[in-house]
Amino acid sequence: MHCLKAVVKGKVQGVYFRDFTRTQAIRLGLCGYAQNLESGTDVEVIAEGDKDILLEFLKLLRSGPPHAEVQEVEVSWSSTNGNYGDFHIKY
Repeated sequence: MHCLKAVVKGKVQGVYFRDFTRTQAIRLGLCGYAQNLESGTDVEVIAEGDKDILLEFLKLLRSGPPHAEVQEVEVSWSSTNGNYGDFHIKY
């Protein structure tokens, strides 16, 4: 199991990006969360799961939902501690 941390930059707040992320993560069986960052433009995503599935998820983050305009995704990897039992949106 691996942990993906992604900071998605661009027009990703106010366009249902977190909901899109949650829907895709649940579909793929991932655990973690998505939250808006204080910058007002970025979304942080933490996801735990198998590396191959996380790579597929990362492709989805890079495209986003229809009204999003993803400009950049900063990615880091670590081993997972199994901290999350589901995937949710943090407010």
